Amino acid sequence: MTKKLLVSVVDDDRFFRESMRRLMRSLAYTAEAFESAAEFLASPRLAETACLIADVNMPAMTGIELYGHLIDAGRPIPTILVTAYPNDVHRIRALNDGVVCYLRKPVNEQHLQRCLHAALASGE
Repeated sequence: MTKKLLVSVVDDDRFFRESMRRLMRSLAYTAEAFESAAEFLASPRLAETACLIADVNMPAMTGIELYGHLIDAGRPIPTILVTAYPNDVHRIRALNDGVVCYLRKPVNEQHLQRCLHAALASGE
């Protein structure tokens, strides 16, 4: 039996976070959901996360800041950023910094699946 890959979802919006967690499970991934970047960073699941899906606009630490923190800490995790408030400057900077995808909410499921495949391939 092969181990399912863990996708961690970090979003302060409870509805989006839980719906994304359910979607990941329906796509045969193991999924964990976190309300904040701090909660994710303190989690024992951090080390086993194969892909991170994070909201760009969160209080305390944004998804972009979370990604930068992981890189600076030497723990790069293939990351997909999602936002209800797309910004071309943030998108370009994030993609140039190595984020796999920058998606607008509501997320297109097929586009998200392509991003997941790219993220998981980049982490191999």
